Amino acid sequence: QVRLVEAGGGSVQAGGSLRLSCAASGTTTGSYLWGWFRQAPRKEREGVATIDQDDEPLYSNSIRGRFTISQDKAENILYLQMNVLQPDDTGTYYCALRPGPSTWGVAWLRPSDYKYWGQGTQVTVSS
Repeated sequence: QVRLVEAGGGSVQAGGSLRLSCAASGTTTGSYLWGWFRQAPRKEREGVATIDQDDEPLYSNSIRGRFTISQDKAENILYLQMNVLQPDDTGTYYCALRPGPSTWGVAWLRPSDYKYWGQGTQVTVSS
């Protein structure tokens, strides 16, 4: 059974930075997508960034250039470095894992395709 545990959320002012981490246990081997999603109050969950087993990333347009996704394969940890945070970045951030091969494309950020989810960590950005 795969277990994902996020950490690193908090409250910052606009323009600040945070680094999220997601520790995985019981992970699958082979091909996968491992991503970050967020959900603001009264909004649908949206894909933020994801990365595959070959370190190929995909970012949503709203955060491109400000956020960086990376992974430590030896330690099974996923990271999201978030810079120049804005109030619109406020929400609960989840990491999720999608086992299996996939073709690069926008579907990589589709929440319904991901099988395993963490509990989430709150990020609040004040203006």
